[in-house]
Amino acid sequence: MAETEKLEEELNHNEAHQAEMTFLEHLEELRWRIIYSLAGLIIGAVVCWIFIDYLIDVILLKPARDSGAILQNLRPFGQLFLYVQVAIMGGIVLSIPNIFYQFWKFISPALRKQERRYISLIVIYSSLCFLAGIFFAYYAMLPLTLKFAAQFGSAEIANQFAIDEYLSIIISVMLAAGFVFELPMISFFLTKLGILTPAFMRKYRKHSIVAILILAAFLTPGTDPVSQIVLAVPLVLLYEVSIFISKLAAKKK
Repeated sequence: MAETEKLEEELNHNEAHQAEMTFLEHLEELRWRIIYSLAGLIIGAVVCWIFIDYLIDVILLKPARDSGAILQNLRPFGQLFLYVQVAIMGGIVLSIPNIFYQFWKFISPALRKQERRYISLIVIYSSLCFLAGIFFAYYAMLPLTLKFAAQFGSAEIANQFAIDEYLSIIISVMLAAGFVFELPMISFFLTKLGILTPAFMRKYRKHSIVAILILAAFLTPGTDPVSQIVLAVPLVLLYEVSIFISKLAAKKK
C-alpha cells in the first residue's frame, strides 16, 4: 500500500514538473527530440547505404523495368548524388517509428495521464499507416503511372526518362502517399483535442471529396487521370474510416 502511494506521489510530482516547464525548457526538450530523430535518420541512412545496390537495382528500378521505360543518366556524378539521395530517403522511411515516437513524447506533457499510456500504440499504428501508404504507391500507383508515361505519344518519339527525374517521382509519390495515409491517426488526435468532431466531418463530406480530388491531382505526377483516380479512391475510403475513428475517439473522450 505504501509503495503504491509512493508511486502515485512520484507520478504526480512528474506531472507537476512537466506542467511547470518554462519556455526555454520546452525549447531544450524540442532540441533533444530533434537530435534523437536525426540520430535515427542517420542510422537508417547508413543501413540503406549498406544495401544501396539492392534498393536501387531491385526495388526502385523495378517499376521502370515492368513498364518498359528507358532510363539514362545525363549528369556527371549523377548516380553518386542519386545514391546519396536514396540513402537519405530510405533512412527517413526506416526511422519513421522513431520520428513519430519523438514527436509524441514531445507533446506528451499536454496530454492526460491516461492518454500518455497509448503513445506506444499510436506510434505503432502511425508507422503502419505510413508504410501502408508507401506500399500502396509502389504496387498500385507507380506501375499505372509509369506505364502510361512510357507508352503515351507518337511511336516516332522515344520516351527516355532522366534517372534523377524518375527517382524524384518515385520517392515523392511514395512519401506523399505515406503521409496521406496518416489521415485516420490525425483525425483521432484532433478529436481527442476537441478540434474535430464526427458531425463536422460528415457535414463537409462533399467538400472533402472535392478537396481529395484536387489533392490527388497534385500528388500524382503528370496529367494521368488513371493514377489520380487510383489515389483518390483510397483517400475517400480513408476519409470515411477517419469519420468512424473520430466517432470512437469522441465516445471514449
